[in-house]
Amino acid sequence: MRTLSKRSEFLAANRGLRFPMPGFVLLVRQRDDADDAMGIGYTVSKKVGNAVTRNRMKRRLRELCRAALPESGISGADHVLIGRPGGNDIVFAELGEQLNSALTRAAKKLAR
Repeated sequence: MRTLSKRSEFLAANRGLRFPMPGFVLLVRQRDDADDAMGIGYTVSKKVGNAVTRNRMKRRLRELCRAALPESGISGADHVLIGRPGGNDIVFAELGEQLNSALTRAAKKLAR
């Protein structure tokens, strides 16, 4: 699993599939290269809150992905999680269910 760091990678993922959930939005885009490694990126805008709130949200998103992506992630695709306002108020287990649901929907759409 590799971390997305370049703006161009985030913009490319934005052209992919979008799965909105109450706590976050999942963007998934299949890459064209032969690399099977999953890419993951996180972004939380200032609309969500101050720096402490945004960093807490990013930590929660990172932990969700660390647990869920090895089993449910799509190999050869870039995944971007965009934090939404109120995402920190949602119970962590519920966020995990939302992520699994979004990844399942993404896998079905990409399999077509």
